[in-house]
Amino acid sequence: MSQDRIPLAALEHGTPFADRHVGPRPAELARILDVIGVGSLEELAQRAVPGSIRERDLELALPAPATETEALAELRALAARNRPLKQMIGLGYYGTTTPPVIRRNVLESPAWYTAYTPYQPEISQGRLEALLNFQTMVADLTGLDLANASMLDESTAAAEAMTLLRRAGRSKSNRFVVDADALPQTLAVIETRAEPLGIEVVVADLSQGLEGLGLGGDFYGVLLSYPGASGVVRDQRALIEEVHAAGAQAVVVADLLALTLLRPPGEIGADVVVGTTQRFGVPMGFGGPHAGYMAVRQGLERQMPGRLVGVSVDADGAPAYRLALQTREQHIRREKATSNICTAQVLLAVMASMYAVYHGPEGLRAIATRAHRMATVLAAGLCEGGVEVVHGEFFDTVRARVEGRAAEVVAMARDLGVNLWRVDDDVVAIACDETTTRADLVTVWEAFGVTVADVDGLDADTADGIPAELRRTSDYLTHPVFHAHRSETALLRYLRQLSDKDVALDRSMIPLGSCTMKLNATAEMEPVTWPEFAELHPFAPAADAAGLLSLVGDLEQWLAEITGYDAVSLQPNAGSQGEFAGLLAIRAYHRSQGAAHRDVCLIPSSAHGTNAASAVMAGMRVAVVKCDHRGNIDVDHLKHLIHDHYDDLAAIMLTYPSTHGVYEDTVRDVCAMVHDAGGQVYVDGANLNALIGLSRFGKFGSDVSHLNLHKTFCIPHGGGGPGVGPIGVRSHLAPFLPNHPLQPAAGPSTGVGPISAAPWGSASILPISWAYVRMMGGDGLRRATLTAVAAANYVARRLDEHYPVLYTGESGFVAHECIIDLRAITKATGVTVDDVAKRLADYGLHAPTMSFPVAGTLMVEPTESEDLAEIDRFIDAMIAIRGEIDRVGSGEWPADDNPLRNAPHTAASVTGDWDHPYSREVAVFPAGTSAQKLWPPVRRIDGAKGDRNLVCSCPPLSAYDA
Repeated sequence: MSQDRIPLAALEHGTPFADRHVGPRPAELARILDVIGVGSLEELAQRAVPGSIRERDLELALPAPATETEALAELRALAARNRPLKQMIGLGYYGTTTPPVIRRNVLESPAWYTAYTPYQPEISQGRLEALLNFQTMVADLTGLDLANASMLDESTAAAEAMTLLRRAGRSKSNRFVVDADALPQTLAVIETRAEPLGIEVVVADLSQGLEGLGLGGDFYGVLLSYPGASGVVRDQRALIEEVHAAGAQAVVVADLLALTLLRPPGEIGADVVVGTTQRFGVPMGFGGPHAGYMAVRQGLERQMPGRLVGVSVDADGAPAYRLALQTREQHIRREKATSNICTAQVLLAVMASMYAVYHGPEGLRAIATRAHRMATVLAAGLCEGGVEVVHGEFFDTVRARVEGRAAEVVAMARDLGVNLWRVDDDVVAIACDETTTRADLVTVWEAFGVTVADVDGLDADTADGIPAELRRTSDYLTHPVFHAHRSETALLRYLRQLSDKDVALDRSMIPLGSCTMKLNATAEMEPVTWPEFAELHPFAPAADAAGLLSLVGDLEQWLAEITGYDAVSLQPNAGSQGEFAGLLAIRAYHRSQGAAHRDVCLIPSSAHGTNAASAVMAGMRVAVVKCDHRGNIDVDHLKHLIHDHYDDLAAIMLTYPSTHGVYEDTVRDVCAMVHDAGGQVYVDGANLNALIGLSRFGKFGSDVSHLNLHKTFCIPHGGGGPGVGPIGVRSHLAPFLPNHPLQPAAGPSTGVGPISAAPWGSASILPISWAYVRMMGGDGLRRATLTAVAAANYVARRLDEHYPVLYTGESGFVAHECIIDLRAITKATGVTVDDVAKRLADYGLHAPTMSFPVAGTLMVEPTESEDLAEIDRFIDAMIAIRGEIDRVGSGEWPADDNPLRNAPHTAASVTGDWDHPYSREVAVFPAGTSAQKLWPPVRRIDGAKGDRNLVCSCPPLSAYDA
């Protein structure tokens, strides 16, 4: 046989997926290792990772890596085991039609799904405009003054409204009243959130008002549903007047589609309105992800959690979009944060907003009318057949009383291919939606034993189910954007125009430290839109999702193996929610041990800001642990705090590797010290990308961690959401994982309650992480880890002579990210981190993370996915920018008029009059960047002006003419 002949077994599988995921080729990796001074990735592991935690010869018990073709075939087989029946369950999840132009050009477009949170607004104008459309849509439909840029889901939005009213109200009461006709999952999430905060939740039938409840004025807020979970539509005006007369405030959970026909809550006195935009073209997906929403009356805008897109102006006075009130962000406010939400649902909010843009007010009204008419004709047919309909006034949900036959009717409907909801032994609920057909009505009638001979005749004879006094008369979606893109061609071009204004991972390396912007492989993304996954209802019988639940089981097992934990819950639908769930598990554990007094959480000063906010939400008191001059935990200060809180210590929250980008040598000792004092150890898994295959949290002393699947496990960030933040725990905490009232299989019966609206959180995107682990295998994951660490050290070594690297480990190495210190440069020259970040846009690059975790610095994380050419492009740009800084420092360029202070430069700015001490070419083509030039659509944006003058909905066209 020829010496160079390749065996057939090797040819059969082609190029391993890991070779596609990991960016540097062998020769490039050799160059990287040479610069950082090691001979191999294994030597790097030995020198960078402390021996006290490194698991030598660790072999993860994961399946051998599959090719892309093999993994997709396995996913097809899993999908085939699902049974996506016609879903008429309702309860907050409805069939909807995603316009193909939106599915292909938003959900499946890397220009949208690989973008990050728009903290660099000058190169995020496209998605900021889409989010402004979302806010306008929500504000218009709810009839309130202001809406934010999305929430995680409806139930958590309701819980956030509960705490918002408590903060903003004048009442000293801790009592919050919830109408019994709220969705069961929303009530359960509210109760989970309320208990640690000392809020008393009173569930009551409010159909007859507040009188008779015996509350007096001892409550600060009331939550109503419009329509109710039962489907009934009630006039809530008198009840809200009662609430206000008692000095309290009202939050209304509203169906956004119903509000195209119903009088908006803002017109009947609601202070806050929350809900979901799922039925605006976003598939059910077994529970998510979907964009929740929140709108508030004037006066509450500065208390509102989440992100808010506002309109300001750029350096030329042109209108420009940016995130408003950024000082509310958790990494700044920490334990004073209004919530721990740092993850929105941007990708899904964009889809929902484009659904409204595409259909316009007339189209939305027609869709809502269809759903309503289907429900009214369905109810009429049931009545005609002798079945009692519980409510006569409703939007899309009909409840039918069948006296002991509910299970029989639901079973018959399933045999006919339709899922209904059994409320109890006597009542069945049926929800209609955009996808309901007359044939579906016939099927439902058959399940009830009813025959309707003339559906069209019944339709003609049946009146609507919305009372006249609640019919909407006010206009909505009047802005031209909701009228200009009716054809597919027009919407296609609008989406392209917006995406061209943004920098996503498909255009540039995004070296955001702490954020891990790595490859989201197309093969991983492909299954998300398969109907076998996308059209599952989260409260359908578990048997309908057998394939997806098998995938969930695989992923839970694999994540437990990777992290060294004993059990995993996939319910938390964001890293912030994972933190909250993990701390609740610790709190519940202490209580089970008779140690409810343990309520102090130690948090290093370098930690993610959400850590402190989560601890406060979980009912804990925060004590901050100092860091030493090397960025590590100050062990002496930790010992002092442990001594002071020996009797009431609940936990410590660590990030490992640390938020300073360092493998701390003392982590095992820190864990032992906390355990010796009776506390638990929470390790924030945000930086797991630097640990897989080298060490495991559960093996070096941690009790619980959340994992960011949107970072380490390749779920795309989507412009600031979706995310998934599952938690892994050791066995003693497993009984306290989240559960769910509508899906017992979602968690232990003794769990802490639901964290998210859906039992498995954002289940429809879990195939992404499943595919990543399945295609990488244990060796591939370890290789990815070490390549990421090598790339970060390469950046640190090459930039260190130009910008000091702030922290390194004892061995002189960083982990998977490094902090570049500009503070001395700023002091000497006046050039700030903002100037450098904006100037990078002129070089065609996205900026690193600014001023976190240390003010005046840039935190750089190249990840394993970038090849050497792209890493060098970033490094070369930073070196060139340092040369520009030196020209400012020398006085060649004035401190207030130079390419950095004026960055970014738009095409308009260099084609008009020019009066600067540097050339137009230096402005827009620095250091030979013409081949990869991007043109920012606006110049630097005035953030302070936007915060002073909040404009958070689409401005009139005259604003653009100005």
